[in-house]
Amino acid sequence: MAVFNGTNLILKIEGATVGHTTSCSISLSTDLPDATTKDSSGWNEVIAGVKSGEISFDGLVDYSDSANANEIADYLIAGTQVTCVFGTSTSGERIYTAEGYVNSIEISAEMESPVSYSGSITLTGAVTASNN
Repeated sequence: MAVFNGTNLILKIEGATVGHTTSCSISLSTDLPDATTKDSSGWNEVIAGVKSGEISFDGLVDYSDSANANEIADYLIAGTQVTCVFGTSTSGERIYTAEGYVNSIEISAEMESPVSYSGSITLTGAVTASNN
């Protein structure tokens, strides 16, 4: 795979592409509990612990989008668990699929500027990586 344009990355929530995004990112991490003992020869040792993830996104508000800022806010208010897909729509390329909860959504309006939104989704349970 060659280097590709970030415009090709999309975020889908409940099967609908989040509209007019200007950026999106996925962050995966794992907790590494200390496992250092006297037998560690002075070196720090860790074990793999709990994994976690978050998806963040920014965009421009267009209420005619099927997955728009108001709909995302409704998921947060209702505490609805959503299915997220992060990746490209190109066949054969990597996508990440997970369940999560919207933990923030902000809609901002500056004078004489497009209305924008930003938010994040905390992932819960396993994240699946596969090829589209």
